[in-house]
Amino acid sequence: MRKIYYLGTCSTCARIIGELGLKNKKFEFQDIKTEKISAKQLTELKKMAGNYEGLFSRIAIKYRAFGLDKKKLTEEDYKNYILEEYTFLKRPVIIIGAKLFIGNSKNTVAAVKAELYRMQ
Repeated sequence: MRKIYYLGTCSTCARIIGELGLKNKKFEFQDIKTEKISAKQLTELKKMAGNYEGLFSRIAIKYRAFGLDKKKLTEEDYKNYILEEYTFLKRPVIIIGAKLFIGNSKNTVAAVKAELYRMQ
């Protein structure tokens, strides 16, 4: 499977998609704003990531707006907030085979590049 969960209005996601040349590599694209992530999809991502917390974005604008920075969140909280509000999913989330890459750090982008190169 080759899939990317991204936000179509996010310039960082667009930059990474372009930098990695994903449009030319037969990926399935899911814009999480126009096609919300389902509970089933999120459960599958959790299985790959090991937990919901790793999929959760603390830099989302609504993180502070909802007062979440002052709360101790549980795994169930992370799951529910991601399902409730698309901006809480750390992005992009890229699946290549059985490997999961979460976020936009330089190391993550480099790891995706290496995996794509390895698969050529």
